[in-house]
Amino acid sequence: MNLNDWFFKGLTFEQYKNQMTVNKNELLSIYDRFILNEDDDVLLEKIQGKQLRVIVLTEDWCGDALVNNPILLKIAEASNMEVRFLLRDQNLELMDQYLTNGTSRAIPIFIFIDQNGDEQAVWGPRAQKIQNLVDLERRALPANDSPDFKDKQMEMYKKLRNSYLNDESIWETISYSIITLLKGKDLHHQ
Repeated sequence: MNLNDWFFKGLTFEQYKNQMTVNKNELLSIYDRFILNEDDDVLLEKIQGKQLRVIVLTEDWCGDALVNNPILLKIAEASNMEVRFLLRDQNLELMDQYLTNGTSRAIPIFIFIDQNGDEQAVWGPRAQKIQNLVDLERRALPANDSPDFKDKQMEMYKKLRNSYLNDESIWETISYSIITLLKGKDLHHQ
């Protein structure tokens, strides 16, 4: 299958939202509260002419998808991009073409395509600054075989989740990362 086929196989946001069993309210909360700044709007108007579409590889249980997907949706709305969602675990053939570090099925992955279905840019699973934050938190964990490793790991995940849900600077970082990628690409207009 080519990327156009994958795109048309995907769910609309409404369909994706309706099939969600976890994190739905949290995703919608970020979606409702996140607002692009005026500088972003100007950049996105330029991107609008590229007529891009986005394939999102995701799952509703994923904490990174919880924060990244609603921000992508706001960017897509402002730049007139159609978005389709594919569940990672049901679409491993595509997922395995977009492994993180060549080995990990980390999500979400955003595949930006033009009207011909040609890949123009790929983003995910995290903005680099957010990855640095996660790496810092992981380094602070005790050794895997430590008796309190699981408890400390759960504390770390709860802290990250709370930051994802409430820290608007994280949302801005994610937005900036996606927009900068799109702005920096030599995206051709078909």
